[in-house]
Amino acid sequence: MKNLNIILFFLGFTFFSTLKGQESDPFIWLEEVSSKKSMDWVQSQNDITFSELKKQPYYNEIYNKTLKIYNTSYKEKLRTPYFQNDYFYDFHKDEKSIRGIWRRAPKSEFGKEEKDIQWEILLDFDKLSKKDGKKWVYKGATGLYPNYERFLVYMSNGGSDATVIKEFDTTTKSFIKNGFNFPESKGSVGWINKNEVYVSRSFGEGTLTDSGYPRQVKHLKRGQSLNDAKLIHEVPKKYMSCSIWKNLKEKNSYTYVKEQISFYESKKYMLQEDNTLKEINIPLNASFWVKNGLAIITLKNDWNINNKTYTQGSLVSTSIEDLISGNFELQVIFEPIERESFAGFQSTKSKFILSTLNNVTSKSYLCEFKKGKWVKKVLNLPKSGIIYVTVPDDKKDDFYFYYTGFLQNYTLFKSNVNTLKIEKIKARKNHFNTKDMVVEQHEAVSKDGTKIPYFLVRNKNTPFDGSTPTLLYAYGGFQVSKKPTYNETTGIAWLEKGGAFVLANIRGGGEFGPAWHQAGLKEKRQNVYDDFHSVAEDLISKKITSPQHLGIRGGSNGGLLMGVAFTQRPDLYNAVVCQVPLLDMKRYNKLLAGASWMGEYGNPDIVEEWNYIKKYSPYQNVQPNVNYPSILFTTSTKDDRVHPGHARKMMAKMQSMGYDNIYYYENIEGGHGGSSTNEQIATQNALIYSFLHSKLK
Repeated sequence: MKNLNIILFFLGFTFFSTLKGQESDPFIWLEEVSSKKSMDWVQSQNDITFSELKKQPYYNEIYNKTLKIYNTSYKEKLRTPYFQNDYFYDFHKDEKSIRGIWRRAPKSEFGKEEKDIQWEILLDFDKLSKKDGKKWVYKGATGLYPNYERFLVYMSNGGSDATVIKEFDTTTKSFIKNGFNFPESKGSVGWINKNEVYVSRSFGEGTLTDSGYPRQVKHLKRGQSLNDAKLIHEVPKKYMSCSIWKNLKEKNSYTYVKEQISFYESKKYMLQEDNTLKEINIPLNASFWVKNGLAIITLKNDWNINNKTYTQGSLVSTSIEDLISGNFELQVIFEPIERESFAGFQSTKSKFILSTLNNVTSKSYLCEFKKGKWVKKVLNLPKSGIIYVTVPDDKKDDFYFYYTGFLQNYTLFKSNVNTLKIEKIKARKNHFNTKDMVVEQHEAVSKDGTKIPYFLVRNKNTPFDGSTPTLLYAYGGFQVSKKPTYNETTGIAWLEKGGAFVLANIRGGGEFGPAWHQAGLKEKRQNVYDDFHSVAEDLISKKITSPQHLGIRGGSNGGLLMGVAFTQRPDLYNAVVCQVPLLDMKRYNKLLAGASWMGEYGNPDIVEEWNYIKKYSPYQNVQPNVNYPSILFTTSTKDDRVHPGHARKMMAKMQSMGYDNIYYYENIEGGHGGSSTNEQIATQNALIYSFLHSKLK
């Protein structure tokens, strides 16, 4: 009855809006994020969803098991070995510390068991939230090199991207009275020295771009107001952002300014002593950073310079001084080959470690710059999984790496670039039974003939009769690579209960370098969706599953993928989890950070570009009287990156069309991640997997 009343309300609202000649979108009022009308609607939808899904047989089990793991994970936590002076830092949550504690311990205790570490609590976010009357979420801290006695602490009210930044003294364990204190804004602050910082923030009306990011960078001295800070540079409002940084660890510590023109194009400058900017001569879509005096450059396209072509996806270098002068010769560190792409580059005191993805698993190389040339050899590290390399101190030759896979929880190892002896530091235990599970890599063939790899995780006794509940996940955008990593929630809530899990490495991602991403940009976007459909079809043709038992899940850009999947091919899927999604692609560039993504999707205000966007935009393509799969939309009121209006309006529109097999959950806090506390994470996962079990069994 409650669903029926909501449907009748929206049918009436649509009718009267048309009569009055109002906005053609009758649900645009749901873009008013915190209005009473919107929030009343949100609460009514949440109530319906909880009343239905909490009744499912697995809800309490999934909630209790996952919450216990989240609350006790600190006991086996693998901390990142970033040593700042004599300490390593940690952020900790459990059943008592809901919002978390920022703490540190002497670096000599790194790797010890939790119970043996002598922690020093710096900041208790539960106490701070109670004191300030806000739901503070810790977003990181930047220490002042080399002593790290002062930190700039980033805090978000409810988990949004916009943060408050306050100066903290680790000797007194308190915020500094009259210290650096920046009101809520997107952007960052970087140390110059103890009494000066570079600021990239909102400075008042007109100082943010159309994307909601800072368009000005300033030099602020202690005691000055933001209005009195010295303006260094400003970009047009149509640009994405402006930023500034200085690497104090480098011997010649230059200051750099970046004009982010669009998501993939930027001009880079060096700030000179007379406060003018000197442009750095690299392609607009190339990235660079500086290590040990070398400028390391990644190429998104071929670069023709000095009568030579450096190929797309390559990693090249030159000295930073030569790069700034404009008179430089490039040295090749890495050139991609088929199915192998650049993934990371770390420096120790004497050598470098290059990480690549080779057919979506990790491969590592030891690199050395000798006599003006790069020499590299393959490192003998664990195979058939994913490795994340980290160097805690680039003044030493030690390095650490994490190893993980679908069936292997994270393990931390230590090594040295000179001895290459590997020492196991600590391993997290597996939280689900992997004994009878196998991982396979398959390929589907997309509409244009491109081979699309995907991973299948299943029980070795899975029957190939189309009966297995299967969850297909993908992202497909922004050159983000989706890798085979361990997820205890998927294991406990899905794999242990007989389900199969599939990770699809579709175009738009970065698994095979820039070309793989660019094959899904703008007018080529349909390739991404065809790839996803092809994986679903391959799973069905192999009789791993069938449309009745196939569910799909994705978030953010992956949420857009979900919307396109069920509107284009409703015949393939029976359940859809659509999280923090973009869905209204006609208005996405007018909502929050949406304008910054036009380099990915195109500009819907340009007729020629809207002509290809409108062919897949889910909000414009959803139709009445179609046998759509059941859908669960999730979002967050505090998401200031992807507007919650996308999910809200899609839910309302489908209800107005008479669909009643759809659910909606909006967490009031949580930001783009959807959740701020362990309890919220457990709640969302319990809802998602209860929904999937109810539809796919």
